[in-house]
Amino acid sequence: MNKHISIMGCGWLGLSLAAELVKNGHLVKGSTTSTDKFELLKAAGIAPFLVTISEDNIHGHIEDCLKDSEVLIINIPPGLRKDPSSDFTKKMALLCQHIEDSDIKNVLYVSSTSVYEDTLDLPLITEESPTDAPSATAKQLIAAEHIFKTNPNFQTTILRFGGLIGDKRHPAKFLSGRTNVKDPEAPVNLIHQQDCIGIIKAILKHEKWQTEFNAAAPQHRTKEAYYNAICDAKNIPRPQFDHSEPSKGKRIDSEKIQQTLSYQFVHAL
Repeated sequence: MNKHISIMGCGWLGLSLAAELVKNGHLVKGSTTSTDKFELLKAAGIAPFLVTISEDNIHGHIEDCLKDSEVLIINIPPGLRKDPSSDFTKKMALLCQHIEDSDIKNVLYVSSTSVYEDTLDLPLITEESPTDAPSATAKQLIAAEHIFKTNPNFQTTILRFGGLIGDKRHPAKFLSGRTNVKDPEAPVNLIHQQDCIGIIKAILKHEKWQTEFNAAAPQHRTKEAYYNAICDAKNIPRPQFDHSEPSKGKRIDSEKIQQTLSYQFVHAL
């Protein structure tokens, strides 16, 4: 059944997701912070809306972006690396107020597995594990998750992705040639863009709301083994790893996604 879907945040993942949903027959609205992207969205069949969220106001056409849609997918990164003083939680609380005044019945909030702490015992992380990572970004993501999943006006599903990779986006390029890279024995928790989109489509298809999912490719090679292999395959310099201290990390379990959504990962690591 075709749905009316709004997507907040048509960046690297959001734009590809929106385009795929249009191909599947859904009516899709997408927000962007720049009118420069309007033609790109229109070319993919996405109705574009200019929306910029600050701590004290939402500028643009938020009401029109949400109007008549039953599902809202929120795919907005905190952006604390660029602006460490930004209050992402406050922005999401403001967005939540607008959702309450709309026709939205279901919210899919895209979060991150960084809400789980990296520790020396390299634990297996499930959806039942505590979200207690101490970083500033993690704390704001945890607070934002709470805002949406405790709101009684709509049903929210939290989807936490591992590190995002794609055909033209891979962290190996960033790590190549670097020295003193920490945590060589930590498990890798990455997920390909195609699997991100496939999982979101499965949630929509099966209408799995008011729940939580963790998503990373089931294979968890060590950081050193994985990135050395990728760098060798790309014929770029390997990173140099620091073995002077024990590695901290975690292993994300995606079993719930595979069982509940009958989803099989397309890309192995």
